Amino acid sequence: MATTKKRSSKSATAQTGAGGELHQTATAADARITTNHGVPIGDNQNSLKAGARGPSLLEDFVLREKIQHFDHERIPERIVHARGSAAHGTFELTHSLKKFSRAKILTEVGAKTDVFVRFSTVAGGAGSVDTPRDVRGFAVKFYTKEGNWDLVGNNIPVFFIQDAIKFPDLIHAVKMEADRGYPQAASAHDTFWDFIGLMPESTHMIMWAMSDRTIPRSLRMIEGFGVNTFRLLDDKDRATFVKFHWRPKLGTQSTCWDEAVKIAGADPDYHRRDLYEAIASGNFPEWDFGVQVLTQEQADKLPFDILDATKVIPEEMVPLKIIGRLVLNRNPDNFFAETEQSAFLPTNMPPGIDVSEDPLLQGRLFSYQDTQLSRLGTVNFHQIPINRAKGCPFQNMQRDGQMQTQVFTGRANYEPNSLAQAGEQAGPREDASAGFKTYALPLDGVKIRQRSESFADHFSHARLFYRSQTESEQAHIASALVFELSKVTLPHVRARVLANVRNVDEDLAARVASGMNVELPAASKPAVAPIDMKPSPMLRIVGKYPESLQGRAVGILVTDGADGAVVNAVRKAVEAEGGTVKIVAPKIGGVTLKNGKVLAADGQLAGTPSVLFDAVAIIVSEDGCAELVTEGAAVDFAKDAFGHLKAIGHSAEAQPLLEKAGVVADDGVVLLARDVEAFLTPARTRQWDREPSVRMLA
Repeated sequence: MATTKKRSSKSATAQTGAGGELHQTATAADARITTNHGVPIGDNQNSLKAGARGPSLLEDFVLREKIQHFDHERIPERIVHARGSAAHGTFELTHSLKKFSRAKILTEVGAKTDVFVRFSTVAGGAGSVDTPRDVRGFAVKFYTKEGNWDLVGNNIPVFFIQDAIKFPDLIHAVKMEADRGYPQAASAHDTFWDFIGLMPESTHMIMWAMSDRTIPRSLRMIEGFGVNTFRLLDDKDRATFVKFHWRPKLGTQSTCWDEAVKIAGADPDYHRRDLYEAIASGNFPEWDFGVQVLTQEQADKLPFDILDATKVIPEEMVPLKIIGRLVLNRNPDNFFAETEQSAFLPTNMPPGIDVSEDPLLQGRLFSYQDTQLSRLGTVNFHQIPINRAKGCPFQNMQRDGQMQTQVFTGRANYEPNSLAQAGEQAGPREDASAGFKTYALPLDGVKIRQRSESFADHFSHARLFYRSQTESEQAHIASALVFELSKVTLPHVRARVLANVRNVDEDLAARVASGMNVELPAASKPAVAPIDMKPSPMLRIVGKYPESLQGRAVGILVTDGADGAVVNAVRKAVEAEGGTVKIVAPKIGGVTLKNGKVLAADGQLAGTPSVLFDAVAIIVSEDGCAELVTEGAAVDFAKDAFGHLKAIGHSAEAQPLLEKAGVVADDGVVLLARDVEAFLTPARTRQWDREPSVRMLA
């Protein structure tokens, strides 16, 4: 005979605070979660779907209330992706997808479409810095002939959770802790890792988050992904699955962790400034646009579910096809009017593109529209110029509302109507042939709150990602985990995370435990035993980006009496390859060179450290070097450049400064002469072989 556990009659009590406010405090270990109106919730982990793999249902009031409340928690700043940078540009289709889609943006080769792109960090507020360890948003608004298409993605192809109902919990956990209001823009704290340890499905994303992908060198050097699986529909409404990718022409490049931390202090606007200055100088950022296309039959043969947003489709399984290019060529005229007021909606799709049943995407279809209503304060936010459809007119029967700027004529504000028969304006009508159509998905199953069994493997893809990295990238992931978990004050949280990491890779777990000097716990029991997949080299960064000075910056530290001929030789060679050069001097007024000419400075030494450059040259006189060896900023300039694996070109007179900074000769430390080719070779990349000699990694 079944027995029922007695529930405490005092699951929560109302207490009055010092200011007369009402505090709601749980008092029992089994206090049950309810809606805002007191209805007990039976499942807070899964949205209501039409079958385990079916679409989410509008009637799910638990999902809607939870996400709607979350969307309205901040006024008017975005709750996530608050700190953004943006630019205008154009998209050109180079290869048609007419076989798969009727969308004109994907079929009209050679056509150029205006776009607006917003990059962002996720966790920090609008006033945080540019370089924390964080996912970057990559949102593109295409002003197409068939309405706006908003491809709202990230620089990581997967996500932390499988179901949108967990998104408020994820962001609450990673944001500043509720009682103390810190840390800002950081995941290294108790609540985030407590959540992660209890959500094994997050493990794959954690591997990406702890990798160098989340400390990018520049917004011009990040990849972009649509994250979710979408559908393409052809002229006969036949469907094909698709994943969207952006691949930077400059290659995917990152910083070192210590470098990212120091950049935050030297220039909190580092990425924003870099993007703005590149476009202003005519060095327009560019990305290839690619797709992975697969049929339902092909998807069914994969050893994972493509509707699971915590999974990636390796390019070795489904090749990436490049079909277009994006160029950013104009900075916004006004940050607030454009960058801040831009509103992106995953529901903005032209005919020929459609959604899938991915439960994360299904929640996004509601959440984005709702959050824009809160943030921009009106249902008419689509009339703000940056959000307005430009490639085609927009017209419907929606009227009035706060901040209505259109003046409608005629009396027909409903449809259907027969006013045309009286010679009056009848207004627009639906277009059954060319209008948006939803894929006719066969449904099977009952209404249910349940995760599909095909979503149960939480570790195979995390293992795939980690084992696909180079040795140095694996060391960076291990070291990042050590850093983050060392900030966690609750031992049981650290142990739970380590128990999950053992299912990813035993060596990784051992390295992290050793790095913290803690005992390695027993592995957690996975819902599904992880499988080994063939490593995917395309998931790496190191070795993939082009060794080039294109898009890179070189800082030249000079003093009075420096050899101007060598300075000019470095500048000319770097700029010839598409790099930029900045002159750094002890004082902002510049220096007087050996030939008596005055060389203007772009930055003062204390305020322009080497962390702001990809490579450095130190061209000084003997007397100038004697002064620099007593200046901490100069010693750090050389020391950090060496520690961050950058090429260092130097005049012979700079040797005492290098020695004091602990710079040891290697292939990346080059004595400069008027022939600077020997310096250019290491300046095109980082000196990865140097890393074991300059820092202790896990």
